[in-house]
Amino acid sequence: MRSFFAKYKLFFMVMTVLSAIIVYLFYNALQPQENLPIYQPSMVNFELVDSTLQHVKKYHTIADFSLTNQNGETISQENYRNKIYIADFFFTTCPSICPIMTKNMAEIQEKIIDDPDVLLLSHSVTPIIDSVPQLKKYALEKGVKDNKWNLVTGDKKEIYELARKSYLAVKTDGDGGPYDMIHTENFILVDKERRIRGFYDGTKQEDIEKLMADLKILKASYQP
Repeated sequence: MRSFFAKYKLFFMVMTVLSAIIVYLFYNALQPQENLPIYQPSMVNFELVDSTLQHVKKYHTIADFSLTNQNGETISQENYRNKIYIADFFFTTCPSICPIMTKNMAEIQEKIIDDPDVLLLSHSVTPIIDSVPQLKKYALEKGVKDNKWNLVTGDKKEIYELARKSYLAVKTDGDGGPYDMIHTENFILVDKERRIRGFYDGTKQEDIEKLMADLKILKASYQP
């Protein structure tokens, strides 16, 4: 008997390994796939949603846009076609939450620097102040990589409508002054279909970690 097992030892070892692999594959196949929610206006704090959209429960996507980046280039949805991207709203002279948000966005930039599927997009909420030269100066100071991260300015009305009606990220504006667009600290995760898949506090490290974990889940959902 001992000689029999000795003779077929390699065979039994191979079969054991194969059996373990098969069990592992079956186990993983039976596990439910992680999916991120698809956020609709009706799911978001009504203060951040235009009144015309607060009832919308499906089919919400980011609208077409045409803005100008730190290099004076026109940036539109075509630059983000078939890309996952992370968006936020800021202004270069903000003394409170924006420096923290920009620092955290820069850290995200380093983590995705070699990932061709993921880009960043930051919208100025004070476009009159944040001219192209001002954005370029800010970009150089903060380590913005032009091929990964666009800081955009443009028509205030267009940016405000994007914030309220697309990204659901800005509270009702005030008196029409340059600083009346009250933006949140949110980073918004947008998928390749231009749908919102997550909101994250851009000032909190734990939210940045959650964003990176959700980004991994979202990328996996596009794998065949």
